[in-house]
Amino acid sequence: MADASPSFPPYIRKPTTNQRKAHGRFTQSESTKRHFSLASSEGNSGVWNAQKMDRNTDTTKSAVSSLNDRTWSGCVVLFLRCCSSEPDLLSFYKDQQEKFSIFKTIKLTLTDVAGGLDGYEILKLHDADPFLGVELKFTDIVPCRRFLDSYKNGSLLQFLSQHASRLLSLPDGVGMESMLKAGTHTLDHSLEDPELCLQLVYQSQPVRLRDDEVTQLEQQLQNCCIPPISTNKEVPKNCFLFQKRLFDDRPLTPTDQQRFASHVGRDWKRVGRALQKNCRALKGTAIDNLAYEYEREGLYEQAYQLLGRFIQSEGRNARLGRLISALEEAKLINMAEIMLDIQP
Repeated sequence: MADASPSFPPYIRKPTTNQRKAHGRFTQSESTKRHFSLASSEGNSGVWNAQKMDRNTDTTKSAVSSLNDRTWSGCVVLFLRCCSSEPDLLSFYKDQQEKFSIFKTIKLTLTDVAGGLDGYEILKLHDADPFLGVELKFTDIVPCRRFLDSYKNGSLLQFLSQHASRLLSLPDGVGMESMLKAGTHTLDHSLEDPELCLQLVYQSQPVRLRDDEVTQLEQQLQNCCIPPISTNKEVPKNCFLFQKRLFDDRPLTPTDQQRFASHVGRDWKRVGRALQKNCRALKGTAIDNLAYEYEREGLYEQAYQLLGRFIQSEGRNARLGRLISALEEAKLINMAEIMLDIQP
């Protein structure tokens, strides 16, 4: 009876049954070895990578759970200084007469980059020669994310330079340097991974309460920015109140339009939402349409076109008082001060 097994050329020796079995075991063993070769090579680097991947997975899960946690909080320390040696931010902080001005500069900068006043607080200012150290606590992930994004794209230092030039005796466009840390981690090295930065901030919890000096400076700032208190005294016609002071209520000018566009930045939409309540031309999707139409031209042109649309629609009723009221509603007190040219 013919052998049913496959035929082999004469120059190849037919393996025995035991050899085929052994070969099968060998192949399986080799396959297993190959499968784990990466894990065992170079000092178990594969195992290390697997452990690292597990840690990254755990970190990601922790980060995701943190995002949905209403008690989310974390701390960073922002180090700031001028590029020029004299004068420097630290020297302003050490000067008792200038300390409030430097605090206001930092506070306004944070308001710009974090999108308002909520979700964070300054815990302490301190001497970190040659830097001025600003310890921040975030209690909401949204302003923290905005802060990190502004820090990454450079707008934080731009806002800081603008406010410092206006409130301190510094030249226009003064260059600024910065460093950002969460615990022992320097976040400047991880800015391309925002989720990792958020996780590092979350892991860095405050070790102190707010400093008494900061509490006093906050109170002083609030006293300067208290909303107008209604009184029985009637506001004169063609005037409006801002921080308990009377200002002439005049039609907006091209100069106002340029100043607004130069300083409002990404907050132009918030102002537009406040203006649209009493301006038909800005209702509906008008603001989103402006954002899309002038996206390539940038924030300046978007803000410029917004106020231009308001002026064109309202005519002589597009007055300074209405713009200041919209800025107050959007909690952009610093922008209102800029529009009114209020000096500190």
